[in-house]
Amino acid sequence: MLRFASVFLLLAACAPSRPVPPAPTLNVVARGETAPVRTSNDDAADDPAIWRNAANPSASLIIGTDKKAGLYVYGLDGQVRDFVDAGRVNNVDLAEFGGRLIVAASDRNDEANARVALFSLDGTTARLTPLGTVPAGTGEAYGFCFHQQDGALHGFIVLKDGTINQLAFDLSGAAPAARIVRTLKVATQAEGCIVDPKRQRLYVAEEDAGIWRFEANATAPTTATAVAKIDGQRLVADVEGLAAADGYLIASSQGDNGYAVYRLADDRYIGRFRISVGRYGATQETDGIEVIAGNFGPDYPSGLMVAQDGENPPLAQNFKLVSWADVKRALKL
Repeated sequence: MLRFASVFLLLAACAPSRPVPPAPTLNVVARGETAPVRTSNDDAADDPAIWRNAANPSASLIIGTDKKAGLYVYGLDGQVRDFVDAGRVNNVDLAEFGGRLIVAASDRNDEANARVALFSLDGTTARLTPLGTVPAGTGEAYGFCFHQQDGALHGFIVLKDGTINQLAFDLSGAAPAARIVRTLKVATQAEGCIVDPKRQRLYVAEEDAGIWRFEANATAPTTATAVAKIDGQRLVADVEGLAAADGYLIASSQGDNGYAVYRLADDRYIGRFRISVGRYGATQETDGIEVIAGNFGPDYPSGLMVAQDGENPPLAQNFKLVSWADVKRALKL
């Protein structure tokens, strides 16, 4: 009897493993899109940020990077309102601070020395005014996200090797300044980051590993907590852009053109969705995403999601606009 049991176990061990089916993925469609970036036939569009005009939601603005050329400002109709030739800027974020709209982008023009490029945004004219650049550490700048604590403006620059420098900005002078106040680390290449302001937590996407959480306060420990691992089901490498809104963390599961959703209160997995074929096309290989809750007008009554589209034939890459209400309805949030 023992001999037959041993043979059975040996055969079971040698049997090919069955692939694990992917997690259920629901579908939504885009309600709009931006004009394509000017860099054609290349991986160029990368990351968006959103400014919600509370006084006139339909006049809200989207800022998007062409990582080979500079920064665009779009209206909700997708038309270009402004462009700034900033060179190789990768990720972008926006903060309302000191009565101004401050836009920052990770500056890769010098791959050996990271910098952050800073701009002010005029919400009325949709114009970006360069403020200058500040040093952000040794290495190639990749991801960036803002953080505000105790009345001060901070930011996290994610270097390509997984180093994360926390910067404290000083915008009081004629030119901006910044200093590194803390350094965090994940093991391998990382890019996307976002801060949950309610809980003061930083989330970072390590592309081939998963999502990590840190305390965002500059005096907090540097310990990382695992939120979600690359498993080929809920998250498929690369994990790229991150967004936090309405109590949820949204991640771009670039490897299978999906987006995974987690609850910020406890990091619990909620579900996944795709932006599928519709009037404005599907999204593929999404790098950057942003989600902002609130009224953006009749097409986006409870929030706006903007996602980079890695394939937009026959035109260059662009950004797709999705109603956050459609996502919530699909996932029963």
